[in-house]
Amino acid sequence: MVVSSLSRSGPRPAPGRICVVRHAATEWSKAGRHTGRTDLPLEPDGAAEAIDLGRRLAGLQPALVLSSPLRRALDTSELSGFGEGVETSELLLEMDYGDYEGLTTAQIRELRPGWDLFVDGCPGGETIAQVGARADRLLDRLRAEPGLAGADVLVFSHGHLLRVLTARWLGLEAADARRFALQAGRFGLLGWEYEWCVLAGWNQ
Repeated sequence: MVVSSLSRSGPRPAPGRICVVRHAATEWSKAGRHTGRTDLPLEPDGAAEAIDLGRRLAGLQPALVLSSPLRRALDTSELSGFGEGVETSELLLEMDYGDYEGLTTAQIRELRPGWDLFVDGCPGGETIAQVGARADRLLDRLRAEPGLAGADVLVFSHGHLLRVLTARWLGLEAADARRFALQAGRFGLLGWEYEWCVLAGWNQ
């Protein structure tokens, strides 16, 4: 197993907690279509979800707000009340699904029986290990910023990227992200218990 340098530490590196938010619903997310770099807007129901996220995240005072540059993530940050001062990062882009962009898992398996995203990746796109490398770069950046020590960081991004980020925070392999399903418009908390990185909340 590849173990993240963040899985155990003392004293704690920055940040104190990372709140990871999957963007609210789009037409494709509701249909189960793989949405990588296609820049879709939120559905009306998704916009309402994003506004409700503001209520659920009330009281959070992040020292840094990061977002994928894609509009569904940025609109979620804005509608939830965290759009001011948000910083975009291409490290937070969703997995590149390549030739499988816009397809459902059922449709992909008609073309490639037994296909598994976490093992096989996407032709013309990324492997899960490449997504893991992006997640590691983001965590390394957050760890290196002294001003974030003990502070909250708020991250708006996409389902598979955030699942991989969570796995790497916990010191798991990127492919272990399969165990962390995250619904649109929901969030998780990556935190600490003593010297260990933990999953403090999920699909909230």
